[in-house]
Amino acid sequence: MNLIMFGPPGSGKGTQSNNIINNFNLKQVSTGDLLRSEIKIQTDLGKKIESTINNGELVSDDVVNTLIKKIISDPKNFNRLIFDGYPRTITQVYSLEKLLIEFNQKISIVFYLHVDKEIVSKRVNGRVICSKCFRIFNVYLNPPNAKNHKCEKKYLEKRIDDNSKTILNRYETYVTKTKSILDYYKKMKLLLEIDGNQKIAEIYHKIKGILENIRD
Repeated sequence: MNLIMFGPPGSGKGTQSNNIINNFNLKQVSTGDLLRSEIKIQTDLGKKIESTINNGELVSDDVVNTLIKKIISDPKNFNRLIFDGYPRTITQVYSLEKLLIEFNQKISIVFYLHVDKEIVSKRVNGRVICSKCFRIFNVYLNPPNAKNHKCEKKYLEKRIDDNSKTILNRYETYVTKTKSILDYYKKMKLLLEIDGNQKIAEIYHKIKGILENIRD
């Protein structure tokens, strides 16, 4: 099965994606991670991406589609992908659809974690990200420990933009820009909204029950 996970900043979609990956043997597809990986290994495309970002410009859909195609076309990833925060535009929705058809795959379900602004504000101040494995933790709700995080503590970082004012602005922007995408998947009868205000374990229990009944 291939899944898409949507949710505004602070919704916990990264945490839920990791839970799904660990329990259902799926591969996470995050455009941010793909872009950083290309830059890190300094491929020709990676150098182009780095130059674009350093110039303060947005990476084009063509570049993103190239990276996504590389993942979808790999036989090891056949029908075992979870797209985290992608697609971000209707254009990317259509591009993803074409790529999936080209490689004889489809989206099984689209999750949207709905969470109130007040909850987002509380969550974001405790968020830390591992710069090595890119896993996301919350020092209050889901703290990193020896069992769930194998990297050294020195890799744990707090994003500069993780503050209440910035996150609430990003929340409003996300909701506005994502509406047309969610409407599209709702029309396709693929969208399932999950109450993201609940505790992490409660949210995942519901998601897990849904995924266990998907047979494709």
